[in-house]
Amino acid sequence: MVLTPPTLDLLREAAEWRLIGVLFECPGDGWQTQVAALAAEVPDAGLKAAAAAAGEDATASLYHTTFGPGGPAAPREVSYRETLEPGHLLGELGAYYKAFAFTPTTPEPDDHVAVEVGFVAYLRLKEAYARARGDAEQAAVVGDASRRFVDDHLNTLAEPLAASLAASGISYLAQAGAALLLRVGPRRQGPGHPPLVPGVAAEADSACCAVEDPCPCVDEIPCLDRGAAV
Repeated sequence: MVLTPPTLDLLREAAEWRLIGVLFECPGDGWQTQVAALAAEVPDAGLKAAAAAAGEDATASLYHTTFGPGGPAAPREVSYRETLEPGHLLGELGAYYKAFAFTPTTPEPDDHVAVEVGFVAYLRLKEAYARARGDAEQAAVVGDASRRFVDDHLNTLAEPLAASLAASGISYLAQAGAALLLRVGPRRQGPGHPPLVPGVAAEADSACCAVEDPCPCVDEIPCLDRGAAV
């Protein structure tokens, strides 16, 4: 498989999204090592700065103080939805993840920002793999799903979450929030905007799930970005 420049761009984007997602996870064993490894693979100066700040400041206690009850920021999409039942949202997200064979790497709820961002990273990686295999149809399906997921879900929370984190005084999380907002863009829809287009899960079942995991080390995105060919 030959990695063309557009495919390499997708791999870079996957690594950037993955780093943002990890920065929103609760620090635990191996977390600092994972952040440093991903930061070494991305060219984005803002993300590198966020990773460096995380190396100095991030702790599980700070994470829970920030995102727990009474904290300055809400990490879950449901917090920004006024007209959608939590059970419906979680069911919709769970079905979407299942359709694309995605298993979150964090125990957080399916609408947690770390899980949703991790899913986008995963879809970018799947799209890159499909392109590298010369499968334009599957690449198009995954790319479209990724864009719709960002518009229908992350667009709901990115801007208000970034604003809360910017005011929190926690450098690495403020930078992670800014990096997410840069990629998602300002909120375009109200809190009650409609859910994902019906049938997208079936589309994923037919076009994507027949594709094996894009890499034996799918959770280690940098492993794919080592040269011009796999």
